[in-house]
Amino acid sequence: MDDGTWGRAPIEPQSVNAPLSTAAVFLVVTIADGAESVATARDVVSDIGGLVRAVGFRDLNGHLSCNVGIGATAWDLFEQPHRPAQLRRFEEISGGVHTAVSTPGDLLFHIRAERPDLCFDLERLILEKLGSAVVVADETQGFRYFDSRDLLGFVDGTENPTGASMAEASLVGEEDPAFAGGSYVVVQKYLHDLPRWKSLSTEQQEQVIGRTKVDNVELDQPPAQRKSHKSLNTIVDANGVEHDILRDNMPFGSPGKAEFGTYFIGYARELWVIEQMLRRMFVGDPVGQYDRILDVSTAITGTNFFVPSREVLESLVGVE
Repeated sequence: MDDGTWGRAPIEPQSVNAPLSTAAVFLVVTIADGAESVATARDVVSDIGGLVRAVGFRDLNGHLSCNVGIGATAWDLFEQPHRPAQLRRFEEISGGVHTAVSTPGDLLFHIRAERPDLCFDLERLILEKLGSAVVVADETQGFRYFDSRDLLGFVDGTENPTGASMAEASLVGEEDPAFAGGSYVVVQKYLHDLPRWKSLSTEQQEQVIGRTKVDNVELDQPPAQRKSHKSLNTIVDANGVEHDILRDNMPFGSPGKAEFGTYFIGYARELWVIEQMLRRMFVGDPVGQYDRILDVSTAITGTNFFVPSREVLESLVGVE
């Protein structure tokens, strides 16, 4: 039912632009069949603020937050009168050598805090409330690694916008007024072949990434040289305007299982910007010259979501 709130521009985003945290949980779930499951999921996500407060009050300096993303299929299940203009399912990108896979996901809970126990307890409460209404598709615990480096040894997120540019890059504006203050988000879970990566010299690694390893200085990119990871992820439109996204990537791993990876999560005002980055990485620019980081980093998940403003998220409750 359209109660008239959809025509007003929401003014309070979720915690999209929160500072990088020490710990995080990335929880992706699918909604089970049946109207009751849909109703339960809708009620839980619309009241996520209450759950965050219930856990976060124990240590306000822990800065607990949770962004809720809704996938294209779930948006349809919630039977909303309007739909974010660019919300669509993640489409598999098959390059000549590597593939960006598409995997299921109706809801994303991006939990962040300065204490891992706060993340743990909020995730526990969320899943307890959801119960049998959902099935966990992926659960990943991330951690901040030294001076914001990934497990490949390079600083991650250097190109993130700062200040007022953060909102400009990550939050929907007047172009889609019913969903202003929202953000498109893409998640991918990458597993690294560290022995293969370590077999490369530091100079070879730097050419792949496009930055120096120790001091994180951007390398010059001669026109004739194969593009680096950094260059392939720089998106400039036909008018010469560069489009940024906001990354909150986290390392994850289990040495006992020889599992080492990076959880990519990118927030964007426009979904096509991240889609273009991924096409350039997996297909190549020019075609065939794919991102060489993919020779050691394999994407095992890929899902799109929309993170609505708090106003829109809370309005989901009781909508028939």
